[in-house]
Amino acid sequence: MCGIWALFGSDDCLSVQCLSAMKIAHRGPDAFRFENVNGYTNCCFGFHRLAVVDQLFGMQPIRVKKYPYLWLCYNGEIYNHKKLQHHFEFEYQTKVDGEIILHLYDKGGIEQTVCMLDGVFAFILLDTANKKVFLGRDTYGVRPLFKAMTEDGFLAVCSEAKGLVNLKHSMTPFLKVEPFFPGHYEVLDLKPNGKVASVEMVKYHHCRDEPLHALYDSVEKLFPGFEIETVKSNLRILFDNAVKKRLMTDRRIGCLLSGGLDSSLVAATLLKQLKEAQVQYPLQTFAIGMEDSPDLLAARKVANHIGSEHHEVLFNSEEGIQVLDEVIFALETYDITTVRASVGMYLVSKYIRKNTDSVVIFSGEGSDELTQGYIYFHKAPSPEKAEEESERLLRELYLFDVLRADRTTAAHGLELRVPFLDHRFSSYYLSLPPDMRVPKNGIEKHLLRETFEDSNLIPKEILWRPKEAFSDGITSVKNSWFQILQDYIEHQVDDVAMASAAQKFPINTPKTKEGYYYRQIFEHHYPGRADWLPHYWMPRWTSATDPSARTLTHYKASAKA
Repeated sequence: MCGIWALFGSDDCLSVQCLSAMKIAHRGPDAFRFENVNGYTNCCFGFHRLAVVDQLFGMQPIRVKKYPYLWLCYNGEIYNHKKLQHHFEFEYQTKVDGEIILHLYDKGGIEQTVCMLDGVFAFILLDTANKKVFLGRDTYGVRPLFKAMTEDGFLAVCSEAKGLVNLKHSMTPFLKVEPFFPGHYEVLDLKPNGKVASVEMVKYHHCRDEPLHALYDSVEKLFPGFEIETVKSNLRILFDNAVKKRLMTDRRIGCLLSGGLDSSLVAATLLKQLKEAQVQYPLQTFAIGMEDSPDLLAARKVANHIGSEHHEVLFNSEEGIQVLDEVIFALETYDITTVRASVGMYLVSKYIRKNTDSVVIFSGEGSDELTQGYIYFHKAPSPEKAEEESERLLRELYLFDVLRADRTTAAHGLELRVPFLDHRFSSYYLSLPPDMRVPKNGIEKHLLRETFEDSNLIPKEILWRPKEAFSDGITSVKNSWFQILQDYIEHQVDDVAMASAAQKFPINTPKTKEGYYYRQIFEHHYPGRADWLPHYWMPRWTSATDPSARTLTHYKASAKA
């Protein structure tokens, strides 16, 4: 996990512009480099490093003797870099996984390169010999990337939008900054004056399709057909493999553990894999909540079952409320459910950074979207509609859950790994017949639960634990985080302000005081940038006006309240 930043064709002094690169210093606390491009005085790269692999030669931009005309800045992990290196007999100069991008590009061009990468990534590749710039991002946008480009060809690229919003450009007083789409690469021509012109933007991978790199995968052979036992066996093989390949690091591995199904499966599988790899340190697991929260109790059960070194992080309502401003600045969004769910993750990441040496953190993100885990999937009109909705959620992960997971951990210099979004695992799951994937017997994610029924990986009551609204799981049985927020914000936003919300915020006008409050904080940090969020996250097939699962009739929290 790192922070990348680059400018092409800057009219302003680079030493002033590079101050913007410091806005993402949290993403790489180990080292920083700022480098001009030979022959292009107005082009440069900035890089903040979190040293996860190759402590000695891991600085960027990566340049190797064989390709002196290639410059690479990337943020991510390429899990199959060694397999590809051996298969194609590439001669490596470093131990950096990203070096594979240079060799693949030289061998087969940009299209083949991005399709062969098994991992998460955002990159800027400069080819001064062919006068090209390439941008690329992984299928689900697990690693972030933003760009700003003007009509006269000035291009700025950064891991987070905050590294671009204050850049100066003579032609454009207000620089339009937008996210780079996941699963795409862009080709740009580099002109002699350092400016660029976009040639094409290409969608190279759809989450449903088996990725090209599967041809070079060493995962054991899957069985054909959709018999339930066959499917369960294939899912176990692929999930095991998804976790195993993500062990690639020189730093200590930890795991977030909420006590829900997804994080529990990840933690249990991870611990098993670490033992098999004969890793010498115990796995640290981390749970956050208020005193007597359901998540803390459930996570404790799982940690005892698997035998991890478990940490419980307690927070109170004042701490949660006080951190909202920091959280919204880190997130770069005002989406209501994203902000709510980010507070716990931000605080637990802060604890991990301050109190432990775990740096690479596993998590269960992506499972709800992939396996139809949200409670509103019970109301899907048909398996086909549920399938469409699942794919829509996966396409938009980069705006919501994946955004939350990246920014809350990266804010504290941690690197997140999300096995549920593994290319092989997710494409196989999406290839299954729609009626296999829907909730059954009133239980969401039935297929996933059934898959691990006989494994004894996690306690049975956790395997079949219903989904919690995040705001309930982390908080006290007596008073939910959802209610704490409502009670606090009621006194922060008055009715007069709400009455004029449409005039003040014409884009995504907030309908609640909570939405208004978050929007005010967002506008303070990022004025005029409301279009970064195309729409609020909301459940489907319901008349609910709030994104919380609490508002859905199927929700079972009342058993505790």
